[in-house]
Amino acid sequence: MALSNLLRYSAFTASSGGGNRAGVVLDASALTPSEMQSIAAEVGYSESAFVTSEIQQNEPISIRFFAPEGEVAFCGHATIATAAAIAENIAPGAYELSTQVGSVLINADLSKSGPRGSLDSPATGSVPLSPGRLDELLRVLRWSPEVLHPAYRPAIGTAGNHHPVLVVRDVECLATLDYDFAGLQRMCRQHEWITVQLVTPDGPGVWRARDPFPYGGVVEDPATGSAAAAFTGYLRSLGQLAEGDSFTIRQGIEMGHPSELEVLALSDRARVSGAVVRLPA
Repeated sequence: MALSNLLRYSAFTASSGGGNRAGVVLDASALTPSEMQSIAAEVGYSESAFVTSEIQQNEPISIRFFAPEGEVAFCGHATIATAAAIAENIAPGAYELSTQVGSVLINADLSKSGPRGSLDSPATGSVPLSPGRLDELLRVLRWSPEVLHPAYRPAIGTAGNHHPVLVVRDVECLATLDYDFAGLQRMCRQHEWITVQLVTPDGPGVWRARDPFPYGGVVEDPATGSAAAAFTGYLRSLGQLAEGDSFTIRQGIEMGHPSELEVLALSDRARVSGAVVRLPA
């Protein structure tokens, strides 16, 4: 398949210079998994989405996600990009995606300012991070335990994918990120951690985040929708979030690709929303 048939978007931004880029193929039914993988590797974005069934509003739509170095079960920013592609090329509205982690509802919007997407994640939750794994994680991040915020225990946030969550004391701690890529990649692939969610409070209802993504062969994600959903499960487990509460995650700032993810806590899921920009082929 020629790359000219692939649509390119940047999710969670209103500017082409921000957000997280994703490729979207709206008709990938004839592609093999190896062909999808080859396309994702050639494009080089952190993920690309491949729709493998007909797009209808009354039927689940099959979709797969590939990073440069392998398939991932679910990708938030590529889902938001897919919503934008459907809004622009099919029709705005509500759709259901069938992913490897279950059903994901999306809303595809168009406005004068451009496309916008939202997703209702798989069920969110949180499980403890063992002291041994925390020690190993800090070692490959090249951080000391002193960077951790004392009010937030380390854990694994879940929302289809699994994301270790470390809350650090301040934005300056995030700025020091310079991790052992090979070591963290081994850990992430061993434990099926898709990204590592590194966050700090950044004002009322606002969090600042950085997300290493060595699992997929990418140093860092400028916006991670699945981790934002998993963070909802983490905050809920601490009793700091209830149904109907919302917050904002600002990510990608240190990378020069500022992103803004809007998150709403549903009964047991998260709604993650953001603006999307179409990129040239």
